Amino acid sequence: MAVQRMDNVGIVVGDLDAAIAFFVELGMELEGRAEVQGAFADGCTGLEGTHCDIAMVRTPDGHSRLELAKYRSPRAIDAGPRDRPHNILGTHRVMFAVDDLEDTVARLRPHSAELVGEIARFEDSYLLCYLRGPDGIIVGLAEQLS
Repeated sequence: MAVQRMDNVGIVVGDLDAAIAFFVELGMELEGRAEVQGAFADGCTGLEGTHCDIAMVRTPDGHSRLELAKYRSPRAIDAGPRDRPHNILGTHRVMFAVDDLEDTVARLRPHSAELVGEIARFEDSYLLCYLRGPDGIIVGLAEQLS
């Protein structure tokens, strides 16, 4: 049996509205919001008393989605500093192809986006950067150059 597709990437956030605003400003579309709780939520998360608000955002082409989750209970666990280095074990980053990298960074700055390093050029192929979004989420941006 083979994987059919990657459906979404789940990200736990502290402020759901701020995370939605960030990803909508990036160019994603809000697909919907819901409240999740009950036995099925407890069963698949392995937690007791799961109650969270979720939002699904998708890329304009409809092929990729992020599920943003704000836990009401049990409370989210702070995994430590939000400025962790790029080489930490675990989820690395979420990468997006953009039309204009510098414009995208400028639009995201009012949503608390901060560059991790700098905007870098890879040969004559790409402009690339990593930035921190809400709750320290590392987002990669790539602009293909011709």
